[in-house]
Amino acid sequence: MATNLAIDERLLNEALRVGGHRTKKDTVTEALQEYIQRRRQARILELFGKIDFDPGYDYKRQRRRA
Repeated sequence: MATNLAIDERLLNEALRVGGHRTKKDTVTEALQEYIQRRRQARILELFGKIDFDPGYDYKRQRRRA
């Protein structure tokens, strides 16, 4: 999908240099993938303390059942 964006040229060039990519497209694609990954990780962190933990759970026993 062709998209026209007004991207800060200084930031894009620095990202291109730091990331070691050959093209601007590769640089933007990886930046978007990292952005998505970090946002998903942040949502996972919100679950800490909200999920019940059973200290007696035996995961090895559960593996043998299958």
